[in-house]
Amino acid sequence: MWNETLLYIYNIKQTAILPNQKKPIKMLNYLNTLISEKNLNIDQIIEVEGAQWGTNFIPLSSVVEFIDAQDANVQNKIKSNLIKIDFYNGDVMHFFTYIAKGMAI
Repeated sequence: MWNETLLYIYNIKQTAILPNQKKPIKMLNYLNTLISEKNLNIDQIIEVEGAQWGTNFIPLSSVVEFIDAQDANVQNKIKSNLIKIDFYNGDVMHFFTYIAKGMAI
């Protein structure tokens, strides 16, 4: 189970673009730019609770890779949420922590 989950998290998926989907955004470039502009450390460790393993220590870089591995629709929703958070001067780390909670085992 553990190995399967790690493969899911770290495996970059190749996705086909359906006719009704938008072209995939350059998510990795966007996230790196956002993290740089917010002066966040890409090596920062996010500490979250998992259902099976208790406390999980997930680097921000792993969260970025996880987001980049999602399909275009999910990436567009994530980018939209990050833009809204940034527009209202919110803390994007709260959103990254939320995603890390979904990754936690």
